[in-house]
Amino acid sequence: MSRRPLSLAVVASLLLSPLLFAGESTDPAFASIATLQQQMQSGSLTSHALAQQFLERIRRIDQSGPSLHAVIETNPDALELARKLDQKRTHEKPSSALYGIPLLLKDNIDTGDRMHTTAGSLALVDAPAAHDAGLVERLRAQGAVILGKTNLSEWANFRSNHASSGWSGRGGQTHSPYALDRNPCGSSAGSGAAVAAGLVTAAIGTETDGSIICPAAANGIVGIKPTLGLVSRSGIVPISHSQDTAGPMARNVADAAAVLSVIAGSDPRDDATAEADRHATDYTRFLDPEGLRGKRIGVVRELAGAEPNADRILDQSIALMKAQGAIVIDPVELPHLKELGDVELTVLLYEFKHDLNAYLATRPGLQVKSLAELIGYNRREAEREMPWFGQELFEQAQAKGPLSEVAYTQALDKAKRLSGPEGIDAALQSQQLDALLAPSWGPTFVTDPILGDHVVSGDPTVGGPSQPAAMAGYPSLTLPAGFAHGLPVGIVLFGAKWSEPTLIAIAYGFEQHARAWRAPGFLDTVGGSPVPAGR
Repeated sequence: MSRRPLSLAVVASLLLSPLLFAGESTDPAFASIATLQQQMQSGSLTSHALAQQFLERIRRIDQSGPSLHAVIETNPDALELARKLDQKRTHEKPSSALYGIPLLLKDNIDTGDRMHTTAGSLALVDAPAAHDAGLVERLRAQGAVILGKTNLSEWANFRSNHASSGWSGRGGQTHSPYALDRNPCGSSAGSGAAVAAGLVTAAIGTETDGSIICPAAANGIVGIKPTLGLVSRSGIVPISHSQDTAGPMARNVADAAAVLSVIAGSDPRDDATAEADRHATDYTRFLDPEGLRGKRIGVVRELAGAEPNADRILDQSIALMKAQGAIVIDPVELPHLKELGDVELTVLLYEFKHDLNAYLATRPGLQVKSLAELIGYNRREAEREMPWFGQELFEQAQAKGPLSEVAYTQALDKAKRLSGPEGIDAALQSQQLDALLAPSWGPTFVTDPILGDHVVSGDPTVGGPSQPAAMAGYPSLTLPAGFAHGLPVGIVLFGAKWSEPTLIAIAYGFEQHARAWRAPGFLDTVGGSPVPAGR
């Protein structure tokens, strides 16, 4: 199927649905894309005014007041871009649901403008990227306003095992908008926190393993980690070409589907996307309020049991799914879960060195040309770059040889085979399932820059709920399912390669009946007092 831009007719049809988005708001800060398009079409709102409102919220909430540190840089040209789109709208009917909609990009995604692309590192601030990333080209072509860049776990959380998620040398520590002493999870921490806080309508994150799914769950929003190769990775600071992908983060399934519809498709700069145009489509076609009916969903209980709140909300979610006509098989065995961790790390270490060196070669204005030089930079700038944690993953990756080494090729083959054909595919086929279901990590942990993340885990030999799909390169989706002590808790759906339509249908059907989204209160701590916005 070929990719088609979303039409206003599609947007209008969505607006007619009374169940478009549980918790829908007419406040532009928290309104859906469809509502914003309706307001702009009626003339009650302009793209310029919307961008200006978001920039003001960033100033009052992100840079002062609660001081989330979710946005690392705003686009100095955003208002002018929005103004030009408004002018164009007066004599030309937009053909895209994203026309005039402000979006934020994770700061590892190249933009060929005056903004920097740094992966949160001070080593990359010397010169902006020369060209837009492939997905940015698509966003601009459909009229999206690139509002700025979001903070992240520096180097997408692949520098140290003791890192604090959401911290970067350039942007500092991002905070959860639900409780400011809690962690937004990583590495797309800023994207998750910004969307949750109403600093933007939607954002783009990137994932190698958990970096969209975890921050989306922790911040009470929807995150889609697409099939590897559905969205171009050209112009994105890499970790692993066998696992990396970008994806949408939004407050509801409809918005996430609309963004995915625009960014999906083939790109000659990314060989992995060769088949993308055959699968990319208008994903809003699958927004069915009855999307749960008849779906066969398997519960991977081995990914549960780590945190009681997550398990409680999982069980409540299962009951809702059954009530809405889903056929839930509980439990379902997902083979080889305990064998994935070691081979994954081996693959990532080898690919990070190779892929980062290749990316740095595309940025001639930078002072670092290789991973080896980056390690040296961090040692020289340790006071700024390593005040809390080191770079042992960098050093382990630097010690690896070329991708022709047997240790790498065998690990890659094993990782893909055990997670995909002998893992997710086998589980789906065993019960003729449409998707697999697991809890998210539970309510997020307190930020600890000294000891790093305190992720609650059950069996230490079993990775998180994002790992199987991340390693296989298959799609996964998280969405809000409930709250524990005022903190969001999500559920994770994942399935076969190219199964985004099925996951979106299930997620939308669940969302419309669960009505689990809730705006953040910007509390100083769980059960504490709200921190007012700055003036």
